[in-house]
Amino acid sequence: MTAADRIDRRFAKLLVADADGAISHLPRAALASLFRPGDLVVANDAATLPASLQGVHRSTGEPIEARLAGWLSFRDPLRFVAIAFGAGDHRVPTEDRCPPSPLSAGDQLEFGPLVASVECLLNHPRLVHIGFAGSPASVVRGLARHGRPIQYAHVPERLRLWDVWTKIAAEPIAFEAPSAAFALDWRTLERWRDRGVNFAALSHAAGLSSTGDADLDRRLPFDEFYRIPHSCAAAIEAAKSRSGRVIAIGTSVVRALESAANADGTVRAGEGRASGRIARGAPLRVVDAILTGVHQPGESHYELLRAFTDDGVLDHVRAAVEERDYRAHEFGDSLLIERQAA
Repeated sequence: MTAADRIDRRFAKLLVADADGAISHLPRAALASLFRPGDLVVANDAATLPASLQGVHRSTGEPIEARLAGWLSFRDPLRFVAIAFGAGDHRVPTEDRCPPSPLSAGDQLEFGPLVASVECLLNHPRLVHIGFAGSPASVVRGLARHGRPIQYAHVPERLRLWDVWTKIAAEPIAFEAPSAAFALDWRTLERWRDRGVNFAALSHAAGLSSTGDADLDRRLPFDEFYRIPHSCAAAIEAAKSRSGRVIAIGTSVVRALESAANADGTVRAGEGRASGRIARGAPLRVVDAILTGVHQPGESHYELLRAFTDDGVLDHVRAAVEERDYRAHEFGDSLLIERQAA
């Protein structure tokens, strides 16, 4: 399997595993003609924050990088869950990054125009709560001036913020791009509308895909904030009432919808936090199919796919993506996995 090491979506591929486990291969542009009238496609419209902050640990003068990984508060002060690294940048594989200088509650971290305080450590020397001095507006300005998109070594060129914003990006609350939505463009949305396939959006603060630490990676995903508009919840209820399917664009949409699901498959509008993993045996009350990227066993994203279909089908999917050289990671190719027939 090849890691997508550049932003080039012109020749993207799509693997489809249907409800019976049959696999087919299509150009990703075929998404525009795949779904049935009455189906509902739900995507994550969160824009991506410049959530990688390079700076200095004040008490030691040592370099530090903080990767913001979760919201604790949107109010004054802005507070986050963060993962800390020592010297280095994205060109070093995450698992090879050195740790930061030992951190303690009360430590001050300087990130260009921003100053953050370590509030506490979370049973790991690299996992911390931090809060920023200044008003929320000034902190956001500081992030825009000094922060960069979180990036991994498989993409050597520096990413710009607009590289990690999807076509439907709205409020910047995500820490990494809700990358399944890179498959969407205005032409596809228009084709769906013309064919009677409906579209709705929610906002989910997609978190980190990797920390470089096996213990921390087992804790992923962290609790993630979401907001489901009344219009989205109503569209889901309408689709279910006419036997339409709900297709989630990305794992973040599945997490939000299933976290907000009632027992009857309706969805509660409003804000909440998605917590815990969705994995084998988890009941799916809302989502009938997922469009996602190419993932590896053990990753939380892959574990979520096990709620949709059995391991035999996923083994065939893995073999097919290897054989046909599907590209992995956020700028890679796409999988459409339908929920397995009962």
